[in-house]
Amino acid sequence: MEADDQVSTVLSGRDAYRAELAELARHDPRLLCFEADLGGRKHPFAQEHPDRFFNLGIAEATMIDMAAALASAGYRPFVSTFAPFATLRAAESMKLSMGYMGAGVVVVAPYSGVSGAWFGTTHHCLEDLAVVQSFPGITIAAPHGEAETRAVIRAAAAGSGPVYVRTGRSAAAVSLPLDGEPPLVNWASSGSSDVCLVSVGEVGTELALEACARRPDLGHAHLCFVDHASLTAVASELRRSRYSRFVVVEEHRPAGGVASTLALLVPEVAVVGVNAGMTWPSEGGDHGEVLSGLGLDLAHVLAAV
Repeated sequence: MEADDQVSTVLSGRDAYRAELAELARHDPRLLCFEADLGGRKHPFAQEHPDRFFNLGIAEATMIDMAAALASAGYRPFVSTFAPFATLRAAESMKLSMGYMGAGVVVVAPYSGVSGAWFGTTHHCLEDLAVVQSFPGITIAAPHGEAETRAVIRAAAAGSGPVYVRTGRSAAAVSLPLDGEPPLVNWASSGSSDVCLVSVGEVGTELALEACARRPDLGHAHLCFVDHASLTAVASELRRSRYSRFVVVEEHRPAGGVASTLALLVPEVAVVGVNAGMTWPSEGGDHGEVLSGLGLDLAHVLAAV
């Protein structure tokens, strides 16, 4: 078989989470895994640790509250359901159990953005960062690729506070180089321009990489942690850089996204966003087609720089 014909062995964010958690649980009996009717019969955690795997059915808020109770008893529960169901349907439980009470629950949410594609608006979530950022105390991670996702899961398993991890659906990407835990800012390229792309999540980072391939003069700063506390620290690092214009690329609404937060935190430089806009998808399609219809594609990124 020729190298170009080989099937990629890189896991999607969703599968990387499941595989990493199952591996970590071999050595950490505190780790529990909850799913909301989405686990499937071949979930690696369920196969390896059936006594610590719980399928709660379509009861997302109940799942988070149950996990919070177990966290108070010394366990480290990970719960997973689609992003719209975790952050919109179960927003009250995230606010009270994870935010207000500070329960050590980790929510891992695939199907963020419009990665649900043909499933439609019920399975899209372009508002999750805005919702969860407004709850103080919750760490938010939007990793890109298998290696970064695994690193985020390892850090979450070793930690004790509440965490929200945003992934896509089934896309498999190779992470940017990282040494251990994801850095506050991963400076992927420096370029010679005074313009720097700031990438968030799977789609944002892939688009930024494509744009830099077309425009090697552009800088590229990749962010993994995007809660308000992390972005406040990011703002200090961006402020110390030589760039005068930052273009944030993210699969999210402009309201409450990373660009809007950074614009408030770094008012002395220009911060603009390339995002999914403020309209609803009017036609079905695959992930890329829905994104293009919302104005989030390579052409729009290049036009913004």
